[in-house]
Amino acid sequence: MPRTPLITAALLAPLVAACGPADSGSSDDVPPETPAATLAPALPEGAEALSLLGEPLFPTPAPPDVAARREDDIAAARADYEADPDDADAIIWLGRRIGYTGHYRDAIEVFAEGIRKHPEDARMYRHRGHRWISVREFDRAIEDLSHAAALVEGQPDEVEPDGQPNERGIPTSTLQSNIHYHLALAHYLKGDFETALQSYEDYFAVTTNPDQLVAISHWWYMALRRLGRDDEAAAVLEPVTAELDVIENTSYHRLLLMYKGEIEADELWDPASDDPAGVAIAYGVAAWHLYNGRAEQAGEMFRRILEGSGWAGFGYIAAEAEIARPGG
Repeated sequence: MPRTPLITAALLAPLVAACGPADSGSSDDVPPETPAATLAPALPEGAEALSLLGEPLFPTPAPPDVAARREDDIAAARADYEADPDDADAIIWLGRRIGYTGHYRDAIEVFAEGIRKHPEDARMYRHRGHRWISVREFDRAIEDLSHAAALVEGQPDEVEPDGQPNERGIPTSTLQSNIHYHLALAHYLKGDFETALQSYEDYFAVTTNPDQLVAISHWWYMALRRLGRDDEAAAVLEPVTAELDVIENTSYHRLLLMYKGEIEADELWDPASDDPAGVAIAYGVAAWHLYNGRAEQAGEMFRRILEGSGWAGFGYIAAEAEIARPGG
């Protein structure tokens, strides 16, 4: 299943060259900028990653109308990049647009160039860290996202523009909230729930709207329950009500209401969904059974999730991590 090139050879060559040769190690302060193509030599042709269970993962074809729109977006982003290859925003948008197609290794290459050219720009590490999660390289994600968190510490937060705007056209996330969200997620996916808690607290400190509140509360609650800290988990649920004006993260909102007993778990369970939001709900329901003592049922539910094709969704990756974990 060959990968359709989204970056022309003429463009990719300077991107790789800009990143420099593969590093034999990294400095204490800046994560390595090794070109992504050199990082996964064992991948089958066209694969973006190996699952945590050792299966090759290929980009999922989009419907024709979606694919055409994405191609147009990439062409526009590439034109902006070619007009000014040193512009940080142009680099970020080229990487983001490529990432939306599922070609995560190419996106990582672009962000690596951005890091080379703008080593103090936390956005480069934030976006590359996200894509390291997509390709199941959690330690690299933690390295990038921890560096991003250090760069923004003590700085004013900033709204992060949406690549795929919501129906109201109102961005709901910020640079710092996204850094902490993805850093916590990487720790969570490794099963390091204790370390994830600090990033959840850092995220909560910059929360300014209901979408941010429910996004962080969902994962924070689950981590606390996995650690047996049920009273603290219950406290996380207190600010969450059915009346919250949630724009994007309705899946997390509904899960939190389920945790509070206001929605039945069976009402939410739908393992057939390949939509990232639907997969997130399915994982949340399965994990709820797990930390409520129904491990066998949870295990079957995690396996049902993995029958879908939405392998880049965080709920899918989390289900994969549960099965891959010893005893999973």
